[in-house]
Amino acid sequence: MKILIYSIILLALVLIGYSSTILDFHNLLEGDSAKAGMAIIASLCVIVLMIILLLSRKIHKKQHE
Repeated sequence: MKILIYSIILLALVLIGYSSTILDFHNLLEGDSAKAGMAIIASLCVIVLMIILLLSRKIHKKQHE
């Protein structure tokens, strides 16, 4: 499970990197740039959720030792 979580985080980071190349800083809210911005925000949310999942699993293991 831990490897799956880390691979999801890695995929989210790759998506952030790719989406940042599509961004047009002069027109952030238009066309493909808006879609790339939403993809970056969604990827950041996925990373935060996966970190929360990792921390909750670590806490669960410590409680049941």
